Amino acid sequence: MPATLEHVNFTVSDPKRTADLMCELFDWKIRWEGQSAIGGYTYHVGEKNTYLAIYSEGAPQKSPLSRYQQKAGLNHIGVVVDDIDATEARVRGLGYEPHNHGDYEPGRRFYFSDHDEVEYEIVSYD
Repeated sequence: MPATLEHVNFTVSDPKRTADLMCELFDWKIRWEGQSAIGGYTYHVGEKNTYLAIYSEGAPQKSPLSRYQQKAGLNHIGVVVDDIDATEARVRGLGYEPHNHGDYEPGRRFYFSDHDEVEYEIVSYD
């Protein structure tokens, strides 16, 4: 069996807010929430076999470097959708600004950054 990505764990300022955004944009569900083993609070949001572990231990520190300049920095999270136009409308409707649109092999895509400046790449392979 080939390897499969199960989850990505990242830190945000308000994990509930980010989990709610993921549920609203992608129709995902909160699979679990609770105290983290290392302190702080975590939401697992996604689908049956894959999810995002959205974590906070309080007030995370912002780096002066861009995400692409940090060692082990999170550059962006890619999410595949069936209807990229409807998803872009949802993103805009929630007050976020899509940018960096691309239409090249193997699919169409755009990016947006959330309230914590976490960047998401939305892609469709239709």
